Amino acid sequence: MTADHRAQVEDLLAEYRRSRDQLASVHHRLASLSESATSPDGLVTATVGPSGTLTGLTIADAASRPHRPADLAAMIAATTAAAADRVAKLATEVVAPVLPADADPDALLRGTADLIPAELEPPAPVARVAPVEESFEDRSWLEKR
Repeated sequence: MTADHRAQVEDLLAEYRRSRDQLASVHHRLASLSESATSPDGLVTATVGPSGTLTGLTIADAASRPHRPADLAAMIAATTAAAADRVAKLATEVVAPVLPADADPDALLRGTADLIPAELEPPAPVARVAPVEESFEDRSWLEKR
C-alpha cells in the first residue's frame, strides 16, 4: 500500500470515527429527552419520555371536584399529547444538525423519511386459499388402492 493510499484510509477511518461519535452523542441526547405539560387549570401535569410515552402523571387532589371522570380523562390525554408534541420538537432539534440539508428530521423521526403517501399505505391483504383436505373416510388402511 502506498503512502497516499495509507493516508486516504486513515482519513476515511478518522471521518468514520467522528461520524460514529456524533451519532452516539445524538443517540444519548435523544434517549435523555423528557418534557412536561400542565393543563390550563393547573390540575394535571403529564411528563413524557423521548418517544412521547407517558413517564409521569400528577393529578391534584382538587381535580376530582370540578371535573367528571370522562372530562378528567380527556384532560389527561390532551395534556399528555401536548407534552409529546414538545418532546417531538426537541427531538427534531437534536437530529437536524446531523442530517443532510434537504432531509426532514420530523419525517425521519416518524419513520416515514422520504417515503411518498402511497408507500406508507399498508399492503393489501393476501387472499389465502384453504388447503384441500384429503378425506380418509372411505378408506381402510388394510386395503391397497
